[in-house]
Amino acid sequence: MCEYSFKDGTQCQLEDAGEGLCFWHDPNIDKRHEPLAQKLSQQVRRGYSMEGAQLAHANLDGLDFVRHGHNEGYSLEDADLFHASLRKAHLFKANLSHASLMKADCREANLHLANLEQANLLGARFDDARIENINWGDQMYHETLARHALQQNHPQQANQYFEQAEEVSRNLRKVSEHQGLFGLAGEFFIKEMTNRRYQMAKVSWPRVVSKVVDLFCGYGEKPARVVGFSLVTIFLFAVAYGCLGLSEGGHFVGWQSHLTLQQNLLDFGNALYFSVVTFTTLGYGDIVPVGYSHILAAFEAFLGSFTLALFVVVFVKKMTR
Repeated sequence: MCEYSFKDGTQCQLEDAGEGLCFWHDPNIDKRHEPLAQKLSQQVRRGYSMEGAQLAHANLDGLDFVRHGHNEGYSLEDADLFHASLRKAHLFKANLSHASLMKADCREANLHLANLEQANLLGARFDDARIENINWGDQMYHETLARHALQQNHPQQANQYFEQAEEVSRNLRKVSEHQGLFGLAGEFFIKEMTNRRYQMAKVSWPRVVSKVVDLFCGYGEKPARVVGFSLVTIFLFAVAYGCLGLSEGGHFVGWQSHLTLQQNLLDFGNALYFSVVTFTTLGYGDIVPVGYSHILAAFEAFLGSFTLALFVVVFVKKMTR
């Protein structure tokens, strides 16, 4: 007999009927001495639940865990697969959420459409595994632990978890790049850099710079953010020019209370035009700044040249992968 705790907290005693539930759920039974892939496949097809199964160090090479004819695969939720071997395993649509795959060997495994939400992936190997369209979850397992540690006011422990989350993200980024999954690689690169940022001192210049780069271009992975920033910048400078004033052929261009709404909108259009040619450093000279607008124009020209150069770098990076 052995005791087994279900997810809802209830416990029951299980008879050790050969390789029944007790065999698969008792952590004290050593499962490293023989291949178990075929036996595990047979058990789930007989209706045995493998949620929370204790499979540390188990040899599951070639495991066929595909549930044919169903929208969802078999479940290994909460399972302990520490250092398990899952080479060339067929885990199509398998539910591995909250499972421990720490140091598991998943090389050449088919994980297409699998659920790995909140799974412990530290040290897991995914070389040549099929990892597209996996549900990784909004947060990685170690990110969740880190945020919980911060809530409990344990910053050193949180830093360790953020460091582990960075390591997992870096590993998955490299695997994705090797397989040509550059969109997925970009997502993991953002996670890698974000978790690195969280390890920095909360009030520090490096962390501020990292956050600005994230907001500005998503660490070089989101050129659309550069475009959005440029449009917002051009509009805000146009509003400022409208308030401070510009000159077109000696005539004042800007907001004037005695003018009609239509005339003020036309002047704002001219201010917007001036902001565009200043930001892009074209500078036709038909409209010129006056007063404090000189300072704004100089700053916008500098900001525009920097932003355009950054956009080219980010865009080329994305297109040449």
